Amino acid sequence: MKVTQGCFSFLPDLSDDQIAQQIEYCLKQEWSIGIEYTDDAHPRNTYWEMWGNPMFDLKDAAGVMMEIRECRKANPDQYIRLNAFDSTRGWETVRTSFIVTRPKNEPKLDMTRQDVRSRTMNYQMSSRR
Repeated sequence: MKVTQGCFSFLPDLSDDQIAQQIEYCLKQEWSIGIEYTDDAHPRNTYWEMWGNPMFDLKDAAGVMMEIRECRKANPDQYIRLNAFDSTRGWETVRTSFIVTRPKNEPKLDMTRQDVRSRTMNYQMSSRR
């Protein structure tokens, strides 16, 4: 299975132009952008490393794309995702999140199911390269 997290995860990977269009939409909604990266994109790994600080006052998608390109250079074999936060109500709420870069050799996820007592099923996910 392909690692799927966030919006657009079941679609083909977005091009840089499509990513920039999504960023423009987020900025028009006055959402702040944050970039994160990790080498472990397991669905239960919700804590990714932050790339710099969230961009609260940015108004141009070109600035975000520049940061994405820099993050790609520094972390070429890692997952990189973009998060857009809405702080209009006084707290940070993620409004959208999607992967913008995947490693060339993406690990595959295996899911095993084990039938246990009665009709209960246990699921376990493991990654392989």
